[in-house]
Amino acid sequence: MANDEVRGRGGEDAARFRLAVVDQALRLFAEKGYEATTVDEIAEAAGISRRTFFRQFRSKEDVIFADHESQLTRAAADLAAAEGDPWDAVCAAVVGVFERFTQWREIAARRYQVVRRVPALREREIVTVFRYERLFTDFLRERLPESPDLARVQFTAAVTATHNYLLRRMVRGESDAGAADLRVELAAIPRGPGAARTADELVVAVFPRDMPSRQVADLVARKLSTLDSD
Repeated sequence: MANDEVRGRGGEDAARFRLAVVDQALRLFAEKGYEATTVDEIAEAAGISRRTFFRQFRSKEDVIFADHESQLTRAAADLAAAEGDPWDAVCAAVVGVFERFTQWREIAARRYQVVRRVPALREREIVTVFRYERLFTDFLRERLPESPDLARVQFTAAVTATHNYLLRRMVRGESDAGAADLRVELAAIPRGPGAARTADELVVAVFPRDMPSRQVADLVARKLSTLDSD
């Protein structure tokens, strides 16, 4: 099936088509540089016409962040269908985003390498991150109107930052953390009124940077059990 035919279809076929174009564009950006790559070269590499390209994307910059558009749409749908605790629903949506990026790991890694070299793209990335935060915050405002707005904003900023930290480490090849690791970290983020701890309820621990995470967890668990027995 030709790419122009795929473009005319909806759903997963359209999403796969757009990702195929994104993949080719990022490959060219990585090889030739963002500024040196033309729309015609991207279209040729993806096997589509220039006209088809502009039906799908407004610019080269849009190609780089095209998968974020589908991610935001999917996350919004997940939230709209969510039942139960709204804080947990946001965490589940964030994990879903992470899992899909894991499936597109090569695309995420290529984009990271391209974006970090182009200041204008880094600015666009910041705006994109804010769109995720706004989506999650608006959802909490709708589902939890009685909660303090600051608590909602703090929570969505924290879950988004946690997701991005683990994702960047993954695409840089510094970590093989998966969705299960993200769930653990998200569960530790305070949510809602009364979630904040007083100073005498906090335990601060310092460990070597290169200590394996499982060893850290074991040491913390042993230390907490000692405190409980005091």
